Amino acid sequence: MIDGSHLPYEENIALTKKVVEYAHANGVTVEGELGVLAGIEDEISHEVSTYTRPEEVKDFVEKTGVDSLAISIGTSHGAFKFKPGEDILLRFDILEEIERIIPGFPIVLHGASSVVQEYVQMINQHGGKIEDALGVPEDQLRKAAASAVCKINIDSDGRLAMTAKIRKVLSENPGEFDPRKYLSAGRDELITLIKHKNENVLGSAGKA
Repeated sequence: MIDGSHLPYEENIALTKKVVEYAHANGVTVEGELGVLAGIEDEISHEVSTYTRPEEVKDFVEKTGVDSLAISIGTSHGAFKFKPGEDILLRFDILEEIERIIPGFPIVLHGASSVVQEYVQMINQHGGKIEDALGVPEDQLRKAAASAVCKINIDSDGRLAMTAKIRKVLSENPGEFDPRKYLSAGRDELITLIKHKNENVLGSAGKA
């Protein structure tokens, strides 16, 4: 994956094309990105999102040779994607227009964690402080998964699941210092989350 979305359009093309040429020569596929997501990823921060412009996608894909394309339709990095009371609605009109322009091309959504409230509450109940953390509703992710979207990134949900369970175990067992016990509890909760996402949200169960 090469993210040049923060660069001017032509510079994004040039950088992405360079990566594609090197990767393809070594049998590696490449995911490019058009449109900027708000939030923090790898210490790079953007305060606001810039939606992907559908009129650019065909030109970008053809000039770079990417194998898949990450787009911006309202998702964002991190656990604080939306404000309480805010209407949460991804820009499916943009996604549909992109599908029309480059039919069948693999589309990717970054920053699509649902920020499962059960885990947010568990973290806060056991010493954490992540109030007002809100993510993308799972029904909208199910809709996206039924489109040309082939990959949906949900890293924050996994972090929340593990952190919540570990905090709970340590809070209820303050004398515990064996990482095999509290880390295994976090791992088991992560497995439960991933099974739920694959079976009930992302539509990827049984397709390996």
